[in-house]
Amino acid sequence: MKIQAELSLYPLKTDLPEKAIRLFIENLSQPGISVVPAEMSTLVAGESEEIFHIVGQCFEKACRTNDIVLVAKFSNACPEKGVKKKGGVTVETFSGAV
Repeated sequence: MKIQAELSLYPLKTDLPEKAIRLFIENLSQPGISVVPAEMSTLVAGESEEIFHIVGQCFEKACRTNDIVLVAKFSNACPEKGVKKKGGVTVETFSGAV
């Protein structure tokens, strides 16, 4: 089943949260999984088994280097969100009906 998840990672007790967030997003990037970083969260989409597996792996990996909070919302009802360039500006796009 295709699903989408909105993930927000909050590294605690660190002066460089950007580094932990960047690494988390890089680790999410796997074949067959759509990863769209945004300002406050990252959207991932793909087959449910793959999404749950990779999110779990990335959570465990992030926990090895930082104390973290991961907020996740999963949905099988939301259309897959994507990003493309339009006139030099990054815009969000949707596949499927809204």
